[in-house]
Amino acid sequence: MSPQPREGGASRRQPPAPPRGARTQRTRSSSRFRGWLRHHRAMCLDSARRLLRAPIGSLLTMLAIAIALVLPAALWLALDSARLLDAELEESATLTVYLEHQVDEGQAGRIDEAVEAHEGVSRTRLISAAEGMAEFQQALGLADALGRLEDNPLPASIVVVPVDPAPEAVRQLAGELEALSGVDEVRLDLAWLERLRHLAELGSRLALALAVLFGLGVLLVVGNTIRLAVESRRQEIEVVMLIGATHGFVRRPFLYSGAWYGLGGGLLAWGLLALGNQWLALPVSALAASYGATFTLPQLGPEGSATLLLCSTLLGWLGAWIAVSRHLAEVRPR
Repeated sequence: MSPQPREGGASRRQPPAPPRGARTQRTRSSSRFRGWLRHHRAMCLDSARRLLRAPIGSLLTMLAIAIALVLPAALWLALDSARLLDAELEESATLTVYLEHQVDEGQAGRIDEAVEAHEGVSRTRLISAAEGMAEFQQALGLADALGRLEDNPLPASIVVVPVDPAPEAVRQLAGELEALSGVDEVRLDLAWLERLRHLAELGSRLALALAVLFGLGVLLVVGNTIRLAVESRRQEIEVVMLIGATHGFVRRPFLYSGAWYGLGGGLLAWGLLALGNQWLALPVSALAASYGATFTLPQLGPEGSATLLLCSTLLGWLGAWIAVSRHLAEVRPR
């Protein structure tokens, strides 16, 4: 007789255990990521506490960064003011179309309609010869003398507001209008507009040059401060590198310190710009009112403030990264 299988023997084999490699790998990756986040949070808080332990030195460093940021930012705001003024002046850019002397009022009206129908013309205003003489007399205060003239020497004219106030477009429009029948001459004065545009371009380049120059100054200030911090913690760095710490691990707290310096400098620069705006607002408004105009100084606003703080933080981070990378290359654990 063949032997009977034992109860609970080979006939009841257990199923093979499922592979655990993928689950283990996912667990290790998630735990590493959580550890990486914990270390970043710890270094961020630790670097902030180190700055608070030396408030005077930290404040002086941030103030130096703020001064370096205020100057190009203030110049940029001044250029915004010039651009606002430029926009207002462009709206007043006009051409004067002088009609021929023999053109009567009916013909002048038809020419005015033809000029207004041009695609490059925004609006027009017809000034008859009599209206032109009245305005001329009022402007010069010579009503009695000019009233003795037998004939009106002034022709009818049309004041034209162009759609595009750019000098090139206005010149092209003037040439097209001068070719119309009944038009004697088209007068335009764009020298002031071109000078204003050249000044705005010069100011933009000057602001960019100052921004780059003072940005390098911020890098030097933060880099020198972080260099001193690295030297003061040199032995600590050598110890952690001996037990296997990477350059990224060692560099991390100093990068957060540089970012804190940049952010603090940006906040101080924002406060100085706000104070300067309030200080200059009253005399600027009074000066504009004396010319019969209204003008307010431009402010940073939410987007400008966010840009200022982001740039200052990035400059602080970059300055710290350059300084730490340079000095870590010189550190040799003993």
